[in-house]
Amino acid sequence: MKLAARIRRTGVVFWGFACVSLSSASAEWEPPLSKPISNQSGELPASGAVAVLAFPDLTDPARAAPPSADTHRQGSPGRRVPIKLHLPTRGGPFPVIIVSHGAGGTWDTHFAQAQDLAAHGYAVACIEHVGSNLERLKRGLRPIKNLLEMTRDADEVLTRPRDASFVLDRLAEWNNTHPRLKGRFDLSHVGMMGHSFGAYTTMVVCGMRPALDWLSPAVKSGKGLGPDLADPRVDCGVALSPQSPGEPFFLAESYASLRVPLLGITGSKDDQQAGRTAMERKTSFALWPKGEHRLIWLANARHADFSDPSGSTDRALPSPTRSDAQPVIREATRAFFDLYLKANSTAADRLTVRGLRPYLHGNVDAVELLVK
Repeated sequence: MKLAARIRRTGVVFWGFACVSLSSASAEWEPPLSKPISNQSGELPASGAVAVLAFPDLTDPARAAPPSADTHRQGSPGRRVPIKLHLPTRGGPFPVIIVSHGAGGTWDTHFAQAQDLAAHGYAVACIEHVGSNLERLKRGLRPIKNLLEMTRDADEVLTRPRDASFVLDRLAEWNNTHPRLKGRFDLSHVGMMGHSFGAYTTMVVCGMRPALDWLSPAVKSGKGLGPDLADPRVDCGVALSPQSPGEPFFLAESYASLRVPLLGITGSKDDQQAGRTAMERKTSFALWPKGEHRLIWLANARHADFSDPSGSTDRALPSPTRSDAQPVIREATRAFFDLYLKANSTAADRLTVRGLRPYLHGNVDAVELLVK
């Protein structure tokens, strides 16, 4: 009871150790993009340069709603895929970044990071995965059991990557028809980032293949590699706390099919599920295929440090090193996306130990970079 009560208060990512309707897509309450705004929840952008638009009732009719997730509020069939957009108030088209939260998170788990990216010229689409969000984590006051179930739920593990593809479909539609979003997305330059379960989601969208071994109910043979769920529209990815082989997500063979540049960021105190250590995240980089891939290793960074909902109504799990880790995490993420989505000539120099060292702070006092 005490643990569950704590989760209700703090909000985001417990594993902090851890139908599209045109009427819903053009909701009447959408704010104008030409000035600082507040959205339906009363949230204010971090600055007048960034607008926030929420689309809570978007639904993919091609997929069934998860039986253990929230019910679609309009009662229509399909899986809800809520999207919250952060983008500059004027101009465009802007390169697109999709953001995937961890187990027990919400579309605001990375609110501050999304604001930062939008302020630097990106259109950022934050997904809420309804089969593995905060509501599901809290259900029945059994968060640990819910966490284990959702990260092994066959439908959720294999459906999360399809949420990202759904988002890109919606952005393409809005880019052509939406009265306020028309022409604002550069869909020829798309990146994705995610933390923990969101890192898994990002890695799979970028080409890695999930393991079937721990899924429930069992899928096909129940062993070996799962389907290819990559989306060819995604040009690169950032995996915050990328997983090593082992329960519940990947096998050693999963990594070979990675097809686009990927940046992993982890730290020496970023422990994993099933008793696996932070160091295993680092050593598993050897399994990534040759390509334009990098892994950043931060001294003393913890699992919860890689998300930051500041500025939203969500509250993060406490971490003594989040404020130390976030400056270097954000700079590395921006530099990587600037390199691969904007062809920024200075980004490669920023994405080096020398370039990142000025962003080290407090207990997060050393950085190592692996390159393939």
